[in-house]
Amino acid sequence: MTDSPAPVSCSDTIAAIATGAVLSAIGIVRVSGSDTLAVIDRVFTPRAGAPMSERPDRRLVLGRLFGADGGLLDECLATVSRAPNSYTGEDTAELQCHGSPTVLREALKALFAAGARQAKAGEFTRRAFLNGRMDLTQAEAVVDLIDAQTAQAARNAAAQLGGAVTRRTDGIYDRLSGICSHFHAVLDYPDEDIEPFALSGYRAVMAEAAEELSRLFATFRRGSVLKNGVRCAILGRPNVGKSSLLNAIVGYDRAIVTDIPGTTRDTVEEKAVMGGVLLRLADTAGMRATEDPVERIGVERARAAAQDAELVLAVLDGSEPLTAEDHAVLEAAENAPKAILVRSKADLPAAWTRPDVIPVCALTGAGIDALEAAAAALFPPDEAIPAGELLTNPRQAEAVSRALEYVRAAMDAIDAGITPDAVLTEIEGALNALGELSGRVVREDITNGIFARFCVGK
Repeated sequence: MTDSPAPVSCSDTIAAIATGAVLSAIGIVRVSGSDTLAVIDRVFTPRAGAPMSERPDRRLVLGRLFGADGGLLDECLATVSRAPNSYTGEDTAELQCHGSPTVLREALKALFAAGARQAKAGEFTRRAFLNGRMDLTQAEAVVDLIDAQTAQAARNAAAQLGGAVTRRTDGIYDRLSGICSHFHAVLDYPDEDIEPFALSGYRAVMAEAAEELSRLFATFRRGSVLKNGVRCAILGRPNVGKSSLLNAIVGYDRAIVTDIPGTTRDTVEEKAVMGGVLLRLADTAGMRATEDPVERIGVERARAAAQDAELVLAVLDGSEPLTAEDHAVLEAAENAPKAILVRSKADLPAAWTRPDVIPVCALTGAGIDALEAAAAALFPPDEAIPAGELLTNPRQAEAVSRALEYVRAAMDAIDAGITPDAVLTEIEGALNALGELSGRVVREDITNGIFARFCVGK
């Protein structure tokens, strides 16, 4: 591990398409590196006035884009941003073309012919990190924002991109660093008029740091649900409408629906947002005793899905009396962390009712709103935690957990009367863990893993 490097200027210039490979009104090609201005001048000519290398930053300019063969490719807009005031911290440029995938590919070829090379996945954001434009938690927030599937997830990622986690941990880092600095100042300059170093005077500082780290670590469970969704198993005996309910929730025919019992023989998985909550739905085989070996495997997988689920949707046919199989489904729901009981086929006369069930008709969509409200009530947002201060991935949680363990070990060492240098070793371990969280301390394997998640062009 090494200290975070000073801002760098890469010798090569990179380029990539930054928008999707589909027809759209606008498509963007990005360029970054030391030769950006020269490269953009070779492929783009403003309709009037000076070349882009002489234009002010962040000013859109209309002009003509030429292909690698010198022929006119597009009439489009271009803009430049000079180092260090750009996304990457280097000279950058963007071409805002008409959104034909062919035009964008040809624009990229022209940039390669002009001296740029293909950017690797996440290379723009990696350069932003290396140039001190963002830390690792902010870099991870970029990909979380791209992947966000709910409004809450997007808000949390946007606030993390603004540095919310870093602001929360920087204060802890500075206070712990101050303890180390005081110790070494007394040790290195004994003749100076420096306040004597006493560990007992810093125990309250460490206790406060431990409490803050503990609260931050506790956000990981909520952050994981926000980012990855809730594991949700749809349970019920055959032909109660589980697959129809799945299709109604996701909005299209994801699962096969027939009147033949046992049609679903394996779990069918899909994601959907209900009441602002991302659900990772698993439509399971109907729970019943069966001699069919394939169906039996499906039933076992249904039971396993129920045991692994954070939420169970227990589906019961409201048009027929409850059976022993229905009661087995209800028992599985009672043993789940959270459950919602659904009375299906609500368009038919009810053979039974109870106050804790939600009547739903998958054919008409009746009751889906009530189902969404029930899901939202079971997983409400934690208003006490500001947006952006939820840890959302295992790397962040592991670093915070390790820092917390070191701080607690330092407090235990003080209580046991261990010498200051041993206590300081624990504090330095906490600083190292917090440094890995933000990127003050760089590990190549960690950064490679983070930026490998990015798409090309970001």
